[in-house]
Amino acid sequence: MKFNVMEHRLVPEHHLVSDKEEDKILKGLNIHKDQLPKIRRQDPCVQLLERKHGPVEEGRVVKIVRLSETAGVSVAYRLVVGR
Repeated sequence: MKFNVMEHRLVPEHHLVSDKEEDKILKGLNIHKDQLPKIRRQDPCVQLLERKHGPVEEGRVVKIVRLSETAGVSVAYRLVVGR
């Protein structure tokens, strides 16, 4: 990658979720992991997470934190998929 997409002002923060935190989140939302929206491993943000944390396998959960003028802070979760 020629530049870090995470530094762009329109790209929200992306964080890998630990297994312990993942269980807590899924129980709180009362859903199964496969019901989360998906994000591909080829996504530039996931590729940057791989550079920082090592390989990101399919099935990991990514936390996305967006700043909003109306909502303040909005948190979303995505399931990493291969295709």
